[in-house]
Amino acid sequence: MRIGYVSADGRGETDRLISEAAATLEAEGFRLNGIVKVLQEQPEGSHHCDMDVRVLSDGRSIRITQSLGKESQGCRLNPEAIAEAVAAVDQTGGVTADAFLLNKFGPEEAEGRGFRHAIADALEKGIPVLVGLGAGEATRKGFEAFVGDLAVALPADPDALLSFVRG
Repeated sequence: MRIGYVSADGRGETDRLISEAAATLEAEGFRLNGIVKVLQEQPEGSHHCDMDVRVLSDGRSIRITQSLGKESQGCRLNPEAIAEAVAAVDQTGGVTADAFLLNKFGPEEAEGRGFRHAIADALEKGIPVLVGLGAGEATRKGFEAFVGDLAVALPADPDALLSFVRG
């Protein structure tokens, strides 16, 4: 059972590293499961909150944010879209994958929901898992409680991420 995590400095840097690792691995013929952020330019006035993820097993994109209006201060994540992404990943759980990638182990996973089951399933099958981990203290504590001492901290370096997944 191998799980590695990365936390990079700079807004969106962890997403970029994991998305680019997925693209490289796919080009090498790796069969992947999980999700990565679709890297895209944010239009002016978007508040940099629109987020699409790509389901690695089937390539579909899902918008996981919702527009709450310009003045909104609330969470823009769309719980229904997150559930759709989780279901898409879970549906392919039986498919053999060479690696499982998750752009972010977030609050949902820290609280026992989200992609937590898919991560556990991959680990049980001996599939290497690579996740992004945000800086939030509650999320980090939830991650530590979930994985214990199994997780390996990886440097924010593309070659280190690829080496970890390749084994």
